[in-house]
Amino acid sequence: MNALRRHRALSRIWASDPGWRGWFTTVSHTDLGRMFLGVATFFFVVGGILAMLIRAQLATPRSAFLGPDHYNQIFTMHGTIMMFLFAIPFFEGLAVYLLPKLLGTRDLAFPRLTAYGFWCYVFGGAMMIFALLAGIAPDSGWFMYPPLSSTLGAPGINPDFWLIGITFVEISAISAAVEITVTVLRYRAPGMKLSQMPIFAWYALVTAVMILTGFPPLILGSILLELERAFGMPFFQVSAGGDALLWQHLFWLFGHPEVYIIFLPAAGAISTILPVMAQTRLMGYGWIVAAAVSLAVLSFGLWVHHMFTTGIPHMRLAFFSAASTLVAVPTAVQIFAWIGTLATGRPRLHLPMLWLLGFFATFVIGGLTGVMVAIVPFDWQVHDTYFIVAHLHYVLVGGFVFPMLAALYYWMPHFTGRRTYFKLGTLAFWLVFAGFHGTFLLLHWAGLLGMRRRIDTFEAGQGWEMINLLASVSGFVMAIGFALVLIDVVINAAVAIRGSRDPWGASTLDWAMPTPPAAYNFASLPQVTSRHPLTDTPDLPAQLARGEGYLGDPARNRRETLTVDIATAKPRYIVVFPGNTALPIRMAAITGLFFLGLLIKAYWLVPIAALGVTACALYWVWSLGRARPEGALPVGRGLSLSTAAEASDPPGWWGSLFLLLADGTFFGSLLFGYAFLWTVAPNWPPPAYATPGLWPLALVLMGAGLALIGPRIALGLAGLGQGLMTTAGVLVLLGVPDPSVHAYDATVWVLICYALVHHLVCLLMAGLVAARRRAGHSAATTYGATRVLRLWSSYTVAVTLVIAAVVGLPGVLS
Repeated sequence: MNALRRHRALSRIWASDPGWRGWFTTVSHTDLGRMFLGVATFFFVVGGILAMLIRAQLATPRSAFLGPDHYNQIFTMHGTIMMFLFAIPFFEGLAVYLLPKLLGTRDLAFPRLTAYGFWCYVFGGAMMIFALLAGIAPDSGWFMYPPLSSTLGAPGINPDFWLIGITFVEISAISAAVEITVTVLRYRAPGMKLSQMPIFAWYALVTAVMILTGFPPLILGSILLELERAFGMPFFQVSAGGDALLWQHLFWLFGHPEVYIIFLPAAGAISTILPVMAQTRLMGYGWIVAAAVSLAVLSFGLWVHHMFTTGIPHMRLAFFSAASTLVAVPTAVQIFAWIGTLATGRPRLHLPMLWLLGFFATFVIGGLTGVMVAIVPFDWQVHDTYFIVAHLHYVLVGGFVFPMLAALYYWMPHFTGRRTYFKLGTLAFWLVFAGFHGTFLLLHWAGLLGMRRRIDTFEAGQGWEMINLLASVSGFVMAIGFALVLIDVVINAAVAIRGSRDPWGASTLDWAMPTPPAAYNFASLPQVTSRHPLTDTPDLPAQLARGEGYLGDPARNRRETLTVDIATAKPRYIVVFPGNTALPIRMAAITGLFFLGLLIKAYWLVPIAALGVTACALYWVWSLGRARPEGALPVGRGLSLSTAAEASDPPGWWGSLFLLLADGTFFGSLLFGYAFLWTVAPNWPPPAYATPGLWPLALVLMGAGLALIGPRIALGLAGLGQGLMTTAGVLVLLGVPDPSVHAYDATVWVLICYALVHHLVCLLMAGLVAARRRAGHSAATTYGATRVLRLWSSYTVAVTLVIAAVVGLPGVLS
C-alpha cells in the first residue's frame, strides 16, 4: 500500500461526519481542541467587553455609566468568565489538540469523554451568559464569599447561577484532567520514556493532576453553599454552628493552586517555543520538570496567603508567609533556565518571540509584587485594594495570556497549514503591551493610595482621578490591540498562502505530519529514542507516511492506537477507539437538565435527569465491551499485541484511578470542613450527636467484607455487600435530626449521602459486569472490568468505614 492509498483509507476510518452533523458527533481530538479554543476565545471577548465597561465606569469620579447592581454583576462575571470560562478551557483546548501530536499517538485516551466535557463546558457557559443577558447574573464577586452570597445577602437566584453553572463547567475540567493524565502516562509513542517526553507534556501532566486535586474543594464548597441556599443547611451560618470562613478555606484551597494551574501550561508553551525561536535546545530540562512539580506541590500550602486579614493566629501567619515566599524559588529556576536558553542560542525576533519577551517583562513584575503581598504587614495594608487587582492581572495576563498568544502564533501554521503573511500582529503586540502596562502599572499606585477594589464609584479629591482616567484610556488601547490579534488570526487563516510543513525548524513530533493535520495524525506510529526525533531522523515524516512505523496497515478498518508501559515505554496493547457518535452531547444535555432542575427549583426534574445520565453512562460502557478475545494481532515491526479488552489494566482502570484521586480529594475536603467546624466554629457542640446503634454498624462491617471479597469470588456477594452498607446508611440517615437545625446534622447528612451515592455506583458496576457475563462475554474480556469494580469497591468500603467512624464515635464517646 502506497502513502496515498494509506492516507485515503485512514481518512475514511478516522474522519468526522460531513456537514453540520459533524460538529455534534465528532470525537476527534483535533476537532474538539479547535472547538475548545474557539469557544474559550469567545468567552475571552465577552470578559474583555465586561472589563471595558468596568474601566468606563471608573474613568471619572461619581460616574453614572453603570448603577451599583449592574456594576456588581459585571465585575463578578468578568472575573468568573476569565478564570473559569476562558483560562482553564483554553489550556484544555490546547492540550486536547496538541498532546496526541506531541506524544506520537492518534487520539486522547477517552475521545467520547473529551466530547462530553466540551459540551458540558458549552452548556454551563451558556447558562452563565443567559444570566448576564437576563440581568440576573451573580453579583457577589467571583469568589462568592458568604454571607454576601448566602440567602442573607443575596436572596435572589443570582448566586445560584454561579454555584450551579460553575459546578457544571467543572465537569469539563475534571474530564479533561483525567483524559490528559492517562494519555500522557500511557498513550505515548513506543520508546518515548518519561524522560524523553516533550516538555509541554510534563507541564500538562502536572497541571492535570493539580486540577484533580485542586478543583474538588471548590466543587464541595459550591455544593454546600447551594444546599444552604436551597434547603437551609447552615454550613456557613454562625448562629447554627456554621462559619463563613469555611467557604474561604475551601475556595482558596482551590483558588491559589488555580493561579499555578493557569501559569504552568503557559510555562510549558514557553519551554517548547523558546528553544525553537533561539535555535538551540532547552537548558535544564530536568531542573525545569523538578521546578514544575515543586511549584505544584508548594501551591497547595499557600491558600491562607489570601486570608491574612481574617484573624489567623500569628504562628500560622508566619508559616504561610514563609511558604508564599518560598514558591518564588521554583519559579525563578524556570525563569533562569529560559534566560540561559536564550543566552546559548541565536534568538529570532519572530512574532511568538515578541510575546515571550512581553511575558518576561510582565510576569517578573507580577512575581515581585507577589513576594511583596506574601509579607504579612504589607499585605495588611494593601489587602482588598487595587494593588491586589494589579498584581493579579500582571500574573494572569503576563503569565498566561502573553504566552498563549505566543503559542497561538507559533502553532497557527499547524492549525491552518498556512504561513503568517500579514504583519498586523506586530502592531497588535505593541498596543496590547503598552496598553496593559499603562492600565495596571498605574493601578498599583491607586492601590497604594488606598483605592479599594470592588467599588462601583469614588469621590473626587482622593488623588485617584488622573490615575483612573489614564488607566481607562490605556485599557481601551489594550482592547484595540486584542481586537487586532483576532483580526490578524482570521485574515491569516483565511487568505495567507500555503506554508511548509515545519516553518520554524522544530524537533518535536507535532511537526512530523502534514499541516493542517489529517484526522488520524500519523499514518503509522513512530519509534522514539530521544527528545528530538525530527532532529535525529529528518526524514521521519516520510517514513511514517510510508507506513514504516506501528499500525501502518489499516486492514482491520477501525480506529486503533497503542498504549505503552509507563516506565519502559514498551508497547502494551492495542486500543480500539469508538467512532463518531452523538452520545456525548446527548449525555451533556441531560446533565444540563439535572443542573437546570436544581437551578429553577424544579426538583422533580432532578431524578429524571439523573436516571437519564445513568442510562447514557451504562450504554456508553456497554458499547466498549467485546464478547470474545481476539488474541495477538500484528501491529507492525514484527510485533503482535492483544487488545485493551483483554488487558488486566484497561484504559478504564487508569481513568477510574485518577477519577478516584479527585473523588478522594473531595472526600478529604469534606472531612476538613467537618473538622474545621468542630474545632473553630462557634455554637458547638451540637444539641445532640448521631447514635447509629449496633445494627447499622453490624450491617456496615458485614457489607464491607462482602464488598471486598465479592468481585473476586461472586458478583452477587459484591452486590449484597453494597446493599447491606446502603441499608445501614439509610437507617442512620432516618435517625439524623433535621439538617437545617445545626451544621453538625447537615454535615452528617452530606457524609452519609456521599457514601450512598458510591454504593449505588458500585451496584450499577456489578450489575453491568454480571450482565456482560450473562450475555456470553468471556472471562478474558470481562477481567479488566472486574478489576475496575474492585477498585471502586475498595474505595467505597474505605470511605464508608471512615464515615462510620466520624459519625458514630462522637455519640459513643459523649
